[in-house]
Amino acid sequence: MPELPEVEVVRRGLDRWVSGRTVRSVTVYHPRSVRRHAAGPDDFAAQLAGRTLGAAQRRGKYLWLPIPGTGSSLIGHLGMSGQLLVQPEDAPAETHLRVRIRFADDAGTELRFVDQRTFGGLAVEDADPSDPESAPLSLGHIARDPLDSRFDDTAFLAALRRRGSGVKRNLLDQTLISGVGNIYADEALWRSKLHFERPADTLTRAQAALLLASARDVMSAALAVGGTSFDSLYVNVNGESGYFSRTLDAYGREGEPCNRCATPMRRAPWMNRSSYYCPRCQRLPRLPGPR
Repeated sequence: MPELPEVEVVRRGLDRWVSGRTVRSVTVYHPRSVRRHAAGPDDFAAQLAGRTLGAAQRRGKYLWLPIPGTGSSLIGHLGMSGQLLVQPEDAPAETHLRVRIRFADDAGTELRFVDQRTFGGLAVEDADPSDPESAPLSLGHIARDPLDSRFDDTAFLAALRRRGSGVKRNLLDQTLISGVGNIYADEALWRSKLHFERPADTLTRAQAALLLASARDVMSAALAVGGTSFDSLYVNVNGESGYFSRTLDAYGREGEPCNRCATPMRRAPWMNRSSYYCPRCQRLPRLPGPR
């Protein structure tokens, strides 16, 4: 699933190519792709027709474009395979084209939502009137992410060090810190020399701060090169892949030498996923007695 850097790349593309444009028409080809819009596909299209879309925003892995003057926003989640593509109006339809949004201007491009597995989706939702970014109400439980200027480092570090569960589980908790997925959690833990099952409440203040800094650094580095693309599903709005997969230190490197100590990297099953780590650099410390 795309993580924060990949979604932020898409947000920047939407802000450049879609924000400020007025919708002429909307065609929904697969109702599942607007299933979060409770009133159905026809109402989804009617809510957007004739409306101008505001500046693209993001919280964690969610994207939205406010609709000025309506108190609502167009919200999108890419799921496992969703793509928001800006394409020429006369370009052939993609095999898994689910929603097409045409604009009233003469720019010659349109916005397409393409989703092979239909786990992602679009909706028009009421926005939180108290939120300066007009975030949809459904995102109230989603924490800010470490690249957000409003992210509260002190509050996060204090909350993390109160939790007895494994540190990786907490990195993936979107109510605590958003945008971090399996790839960047493994990368941040490798950089911090922390085992993924290390109980978070055993971290020192310095270790917790290093982990947050590592998560922030690795996602910033990934963002600088367009994110991590392992296949053709993870692309920006122009269909271009990111290149951070070429510089990963942990994720997907089972059996390869650790880039720090040359010990073969290992993979361990973890919560229906995998965790990649160095058994020498990221040892699980011996913990005192029952917790």
